[in-house]
Amino acid sequence: MSDLPPSGSTEPAASGPPDDPTAPPPPAAERAPGPSGTTGGATPASGASGADPWAGHTGPVPIVPDQPVYDSPQPGAPNPAGQPAWGAPPGWNAPGTPPQGWTAPAGTPPPGWGGPAYPSYPMPGAAYPMPGAAYPVPAGPGAYAGWYPGIDPQDPLVNPPHGGIGPWFARCSAALRRGWRQLLPIVLLTQVLPAAVIGVLTLVFSPEGELATAPDSAPGLPAGFWGQLFAFYGVLLAAGLAFGLLQAAGWAAGTWVVARQAAGEPTGLGAAFRYGMRRALGLWGWTLLVSLLVVVGSCFCLLPGLYAAFALALFGPVYLFERREPIGRAWRMFHSRFGMVLGRVALVMAVLLAATVLDAVVGGISGALFGVEPMTAVGTAIGAVAFAVFGALLAAPAYLAQQVGLVVTYAEQRAQEGPVNAARLAAELG
Repeated sequence: MSDLPPSGSTEPAASGPPDDPTAPPPPAAERAPGPSGTTGGATPASGASGADPWAGHTGPVPIVPDQPVYDSPQPGAPNPAGQPAWGAPPGWNAPGTPPQGWTAPAGTPPPGWGGPAYPSYPMPGAAYPMPGAAYPVPAGPGAYAGWYPGIDPQDPLVNPPHGGIGPWFARCSAALRRGWRQLLPIVLLTQVLPAAVIGVLTLVFSPEGELATAPDSAPGLPAGFWGQLFAFYGVLLAAGLAFGLLQAAGWAAGTWVVARQAAGEPTGLGAAFRYGMRRALGLWGWTLLVSLLVVVGSCFCLLPGLYAAFALALFGPVYLFERREPIGRAWRMFHSRFGMVLGRVALVMAVLLAATVLDAVVGGISGALFGVEPMTAVGTAIGAVAFAVFGALLAAPAYLAQQVGLVVTYAEQRAQEGPVNAARLAAELG
């Protein structure tokens, strides 16, 4: 008898011991997930027929775990595993985005800001001193709120909006420390020298101070008094006009030094005087006009003249930096921020007033020592002239304070109108 199975049977030939009829069936192998993350249904390999793609496969079936589906942080990002919607793991943030729950400090630009770059603000609680000054910039949350974008709180010349009187004073002091070697010769030559010469002319041409006695024993004016009086004021007026051009050149040269040094540009006395002479004639003309307005105002009970002197104090920097309508611009700057400009100009005027009082004290001492007519003798004339020159020298610090204080005040008012810095102001001088 043959051992082959009957014809037509598909059962394989037995090659070992018979199977145990009580053994459990083997577990079914897991199928690989399809493109949609499922383990069944049609696949790209099987088409629409839904046939099993692993049909006819011999050997173990690989088990591929389901991949998590995340939103891609960047459109078109590479898909490293070839999986659908492969993206960032949970809790991942794109570079440059703040963590969840983080709140930006006050004064930082809003998301998507396209304006000028914000300055580098100090961290809360830090205090960074301004370059060239010992006054720290205010720090802490909200310290820079409301400032114009593009304003550098560390600018050595421009006091930013809401900076206050402390940083203004610090910038004035820093400008004096940087430029006193150039500013002092300019002030001595263009301000102190004219003041000393006018002081000596006052001694020479002043009318006689003693009254004459008429035939009826009544006091009267000395002979030739009116001629001496007109000569006195005529000489002073001519000297003031002549020296006014030199003084205007000095103010322009000093402004040039202050602005360029704050911008980190080289300065020299020769270049400063050349710039001053270029601008002297125009500045001198505007100075004459402003002086006339102040004199006319002073004729009306002094107060209008004093008000005009304060309101037009910035006409010089306006002319040098902008070269357009100095009187109108200075007037608008004063009235648009009345308290701020009045306070700054009042500090400058206080220094000038102190110098005037000191000069009057020196003149009083000179009169007490050498008499009311010191030029009648050589010894008293030499002493009176020496005191006049000494009084003019004592006013040099006041001239320096006026030069620096008005320039820093003008720069601060420009910052109130929009972003500006020392480099831009230096470039505007031409």
